[in-house]
Amino acid sequence: MRTTVLKPKRLRQGDLIRLIAPASTPASSNRIEQGVQYLERLGYRVKVGKHVTKQHGYLAGTDEERLEDLNDAIRDREARAIFALRGGYGTPRLLPSIDYAAVRKDPKIIVGYSDITALQLALYARTGLASISGPMVAVEMWNTMDAFTEEQFWRQLTSPKKIGVLSNPPGMTVHAHGKGNATGRLIGGNLALVTSNLSTPYSPSYKDALLFLEDIDEAPHRIDRMLVQFRNAGMLDLVNGVILGTFVDCVPQDPSTPHLTTQQVLDEFVESLKIPVLTGLQFGHTSPKLTIPIGLTAKISSAREAVEVLEGAVV
Repeated sequence: MRTTVLKPKRLRQGDLIRLIAPASTPASSNRIEQGVQYLERLGYRVKVGKHVTKQHGYLAGTDEERLEDLNDAIRDREARAIFALRGGYGTPRLLPSIDYAAVRKDPKIIVGYSDITALQLALYARTGLASISGPMVAVEMWNTMDAFTEEQFWRQLTSPKKIGVLSNPPGMTVHAHGKGNATGRLIGGNLALVTSNLSTPYSPSYKDALLFLEDIDEAPHRIDRMLVQFRNAGMLDLVNGVILGTFVDCVPQDPSTPHLTTQQVLDEFVESLKIPVLTGLQFGHTSPKLTIPIGLTAKISSAREAVEVLEGAVV
């Protein structure tokens, strides 16, 4: 696996942004149209993938159609960024056929979260490309995006300066568990996608990484199962630190039966770790949200209860 990090050029007004749906179809074409208008108001040019409104069951078109949109955006020498419209499911099906050589030849900003985690991990593993776990066009951008999410998202895409401390939205607290500091590259995203990516050719090395995780709509026993898989796979012996975000609507399928809550599962998991851990960072399936740069070097400080990104995401 590659260890040299590949960074895309910073985004400038007038640049072309390509929009894709490598997983599920956006909830409505209206969301796509309003998302395009938002980006155009900011001074960017936008091109929408020709298959994004297709529907093939829970997928935004067939694998061939979604892959065509993705590779067409990757190969577009004029485009400087590729934004996902939404997540859902389907991105892992495309990983074997992505044009990784074109990514290496012309690295672009890649933005998304949720199911897009699969694409981001594969690109980092196969090309070293640093990408952005951040807001999506038909989820956050189509409607009025909150000022906190908007400001720090665009700052990371448009400035090559060191990102610095990832500070939670006002009133939302980060907690440190354990003592000391940990430095490593930020690798992670959606828990279910990170787990399903393990032991495949599209999984990056987690040696000395800072593993960051969040999820939505998973029952506590499923969260438990995935975290146990991390331990049994030896991942937790490799990473230097762990960052846990929010686990939205992760409740028992039948609350009347004996169960652990997701918080209990996470507490037991954190208590078992012998490395620095931060909990409560707001990213992924939550709003307002932080933007997390995948592949960049960062530092966890237990004393400061903070994570600091030590470089910029773009050049």
